[in-house]
Order: sequence, then C-alpha cells, then structure tokens
Amino acid sequence: MYKSSLALAVALGVLAQQAGAAGFVEDSKLSLSSRTMYFNNDNREAPTSAAGIRPDQRESGQGFKLDYISGFTQGTVGFGVDAQALWGIHLDGGQGYHKGGFFPDDGDGSASQWARLGANAKARFSKTEVHFGSALAPNLPILVANDGRLLPQTFEGGTIQSKEIDNLTINAGQLTHAMGRASSNRTGLSVNGASQESNKFRYGGLDYKLTPDLTLQYYYSNLEDFYKQHFLGATHVFKIADDQSFKTDLRYFDSSSDGKNGSGGGWNFNNNGGYAKTPGEVDNKTWSAMFTYTLGGHALMLGHQRVNDDGGFVWLNQGSLPNEGAGGSSFYLFTDSMINQFAKAGENTTFGQYSYDFARLGVPGLKASIAYLRGEDGKNANGNGTFSEWERDARVDYVIQEGTLKGLGASLRHGVYRGTGTSSLQDQDQTRFIVNYTYNFM
Repeated sequence: MYKSSLALAVALGVLAQQAGAAGFVEDSKLSLSSRTMYFNNDNREAPTSAAGIRPDQRESGQGFKLDYISGFTQGTVGFGVDAQALWGIHLDGGQGYHKGGFFPDDGDGSASQWARLGANAKARFSKTEVHFGSALAPNLPILVANDGRLLPQTFEGGTIQSKEIDNLTINAGQLTHAMGRASSNRTGLSVNGASQESNKFRYGGLDYKLTPDLTLQYYYSNLEDFYKQHFLGATHVFKIADDQSFKTDLRYFDSSSDGKNGSGGGWNFNNNGGYAKTPGEVDNKTWSAMFTYTLGGHALMLGHQRVNDDGGFVWLNQGSLPNEGAGGSSFYLFTDSMINQFAKAGENTTFGQYSYDFARLGVPGLKASIAYLRGEDGKNANGNGTFSEWERDARVDYVIQEGTLKGLGASLRHGVYRGTGTSSLQDQDQTRFIVNYTYNFM
C-alpha cells in the first residue's frame, strides 16, 4: 500500500531464509488493544454554524489495535519485523456533532469506520537498532507521537538508536509522512496553519546520563522548508529519603526558519493563530522549568514557561492540511494540556499539579490528579495588546490489578478553559471517558 509494504516484504524475505531462527519466534509478542472513548467538547456560547456544525461536539467510538512485535534472528546482525493493524468504529455522535477531529470527516457526517495497516522492518547489531517502515511512534524532545484519541498517530520513515557507549543513547532518523489518528490516509509533514507539505523531517540527538541522578539532552531537528530547531534539556532527581524526592526538569528550544519559509516563497504559517514579528516565518525561543516534590503517594509539581515575543513555539503538526483526520499532535512542553497549548508569542505561563497514588491507602491502580495553568502577556495576532488564558484539568485513573479482568483500565478526564483577548481560544468545557484493555496472545 505504502512504503510499509516494501518494509514488510524485505523483512519477510529475510525471515524466509532464516526460518525457525532462535530468538525471532521466542521473543515475539502479539497483543490486541481495545479502547472505548466518549468525548464531549462544549464550545461555550458559540453559535451553530451555517453548515449545521454544533458548538457542543459529542462523540463516542471504539478502537482496536493489533500489534505484532517479533524478536531478532540469530547472527551478527539480527533481523525482525513489526506489524500493526488499526480499526476505528464510530458508535455515536451524529451529523453536525463530529467536527472536532475525533473521526474522519466525509463531509456529510462522520465515517462509520476506518482502518489502516503499518509495518516496520528492523535490524539489530550489537546495541544498535534500525527501524524502517510506516508504524513508527517516536517519543523524543523534538517529536512526540500523539495518542490522545481512539487510534495513535504514526509516522513513515527510518530511525536508528544506539547504546554502544555506556550511559549514552544516540537517536537519529528521517521521516517522510504521517498517518493521522483519525485517518486511513497518509500526508506529508507540516506545521499548524500551513497548507504546504514537506517530505523530509531529519533529526539527531543524544541523552547522556552524567550521573545516576542527572541526565543531559541535546537534539537537533529540521523540517525542510519550514524550520530548524535546537533543544537542550536537563533532568535531575534528588533522593531525600526512601519515599521522598525532588525532581528538576529544564527544557529550552530555539527554532528558526528554513528554506522556503524564510525566503518569501509562500511556505509560511499563521503562527498558531498568534503574533509573529515577521509574519509567516518561524522565529522562537522557549524555555520552561518544572519542579516536583514527591512524598509517599503525594506529588506536587510547580513550573513556569516563557515564550519569546518574536513568534510562537513550533512543532510538527498536520492539522491544517486538507486531508481528513490529519489533525492531532503533541509536543515536548509541560503546557501541552488537555485543551490548550499555552505556546503563543510572548506568553508567560505558570502551572502546577497535585497528584495522589491511592496504593498508599491500599487501593493499587487508583490515581487522581488536578492541574492548573495560567498564561499571561500573550501578544494578540495583530500585535496590539495582549491576551490571557487559563485551564483547569482533573483526571481519575483506575486499572484492575488482579483477577479475570486484570489490566482493564478506565480514565475520566475533565478540562475547563477560559481566555480573554483576540488570540485566545473559545471558552471550552471538555470531558473524556476512556476504557482501555490489552490482551497478550504471546
């Protein structure tokens, strides 16, 4: 179907020559994951549009994900294959309620179901692994695959990870396409507010564990003709006692234009709906700091984030491309919250979260948290004046720990967003209820 078919064919060819090789079958894993989700997004006091789109988006759906992860064949270089099948089913919502990117949009309601297949060929030499295919899900400072709806976002391309040097992990790769969480199709790569696509996102970086408690990070990424981005990070955990610790997490991004984005060639974007010193071009520096104190089952987190005045934060986001279901993205900032991002030009955001693990009270598997974020001094898109916004999120999660239904989990989440000024979002109240279960066949 896509390049994934080539990746799968290559892998199967190798396996045919090494059938029965120890490790490939013995280390294989096959699992089926089920996710049932109810989503309610109430855009407060917004009118029903001329097209009949209602402000209160209500959806429910069922998702299935079948994952096969092989081991590696024997030899100096081991080979393997990973395969993934995804299937989404629309349970309820109705015409006019589905315009929130939860399901594919067929223009007259939402699609009743959608599906896609993906596969990766892989190879391992010593402590280095290479993956190539269309079922990649990176989780790195410069790219975080999104899994916030029924089905996960995946990418097509190649990645390499090496741990040959003690305490050092090196990551590199090149991605060419993305598969949206509500789509059977693939798209090129882009940023929010842009209609153009790029087929080359390159990255490289390292995580170095300087001491058992201190990890340093540096990453570089480049979305051709859109942006270049440098990332620096440091994480330190100070152990006060057996059940008491203090964690510091520092992050810094420096992003600038690349190629056509900075040459007046029309490869620009609307800066996430916010202000830009040079309209359409990427120009941003963002830093954030988070501190977490943990005592027993309690965890209190406080932090601050600053986006510079020249332009908003930028990340890989296909939501503005004219392909149904391409939206939905994540990024590596603490303010990537349930409803909003708090990442526009000039924005200063203070945030905090309290969470509790009820295992300390004899209820393992039950966790709860409440978070609050407040952004100030964001610059309006026209450069005149500023806006402010805040969000309050709460969630309760429970996973059954034993018995026939061991592993069955439920999550109830509720978010409230309010903003003032021309660059803030519409006021929203959002509720999500999710039930997850994974059955391991092998």
